[in-house]
Amino acid sequence: MYKVGITGGIGSGKSFVADMLLKRGVAVYNSDSRAKELMASDAELQAKLIERFGAEVFGVEGLNRAYLAGRVFTSEEELKALNAIVHPRVMADFEQWAAEQAGDYVVLESAILFESGFDGCVDIAVAIMAPEELRIERVMQRDGVTKEQVEERMRHQLSDEERCNRSKYAVVNIELDELEEDVEQLHRRLSYDARCPQE
Repeated sequence: MYKVGITGGIGSGKSFVADMLLKRGVAVYNSDSRAKELMASDAELQAKLIERFGAEVFGVEGLNRAYLAGRVFTSEEELKALNAIVHPRVMADFEQWAAEQAGDYVVLESAILFESGFDGCVDIAVAIMAPEELRIERVMQRDGVTKEQVEERMRHQLSDEERCNRSKYAVVNIELDELEEDVEQLHRRLSYDARCPQE
């Protein structure tokens, strides 16, 4: 199965593009939501999280997100520890999931495709990009946060330039009408690549 990674910075519209491919019959794996599901349901993963972060990581209602966020977002070392536990499990889950899908290709959607090492699970990457001011505006409207808060999140992500340099294709998401055409063209290219892989 040909595997395509789709990534983009906050507010770029990567999830929107992934949904557009989903509507075209492409199987899409959202690494972020699946990681949360695995942390809530996988007993082996839960045991590792408890061993590293303490019993407080799970409460009566399941994963204690507020506690975990408080631990990992104030310490780079703690965040690395969490990623070292969760990312390999997500990669294994994606590989198993991909093997069960039909079609020319599957998509792995991840905001941290390169930072997490998930790019090692895919054949090629696609970067979704948009002007920074537009991205800030989108996130402010979507999440009800300030410009400063969005800019702080952006500082912790790769630049569009670096994502683009590490991707085979790039899609610029500004106007919806243009995006529809670009995603249709991307879908055709990816289907072709899957059937005729380049050496």
